Amino acid sequence: MRGETARVIWPSARPPAAPERYAWDLGTVAELPDVRAELRTQLCAPHLADLRDRLVLALDEMASNALRHGGGAVRASVRLLGDAWLIEVRDGAPDTPPSPAIDRDPSEGGLGLYLIAELATDHGWYCTDGAKHVWALLR
Repeated sequence: MRGETARVIWPSARPPAAPERYAWDLGTVAELPDVRAELRTQLCAPHLADLRDRLVLALDEMASNALRHGGGAVRASVRLLGDAWLIEVRDGAPDTPPSPAIDRDPSEGGLGLYLIAELATDHGWYCTDGAKHVWALLR
């Protein structure tokens, strides 16, 4: 896969507006187990079981990418939007767009972005005020 295909896989676009329901300010990857546990606890209704697992996986991938590659202040949020959930992660690297693995060893990362794109009904990224926002919408 080449650069142009990657931009189609992870397009520059804004998400639909929705108020924050759950949010975390993150400093290290070591905080992610607590974030996963809190989200699982918050979404404990039996009818949310499959969605909960997908949300936790997508949030974990997006937040770990921001912490490892984004830098700066990282904020992860989950928002309810009608019959869907919006995950948005902000980091301090507006000049570094999401970079799916292209012509590189999978051990170097970038495969999680493909997974998130498959799980989501819509996804994208945008920049504001010195920050990059990466988002995914899951139904």
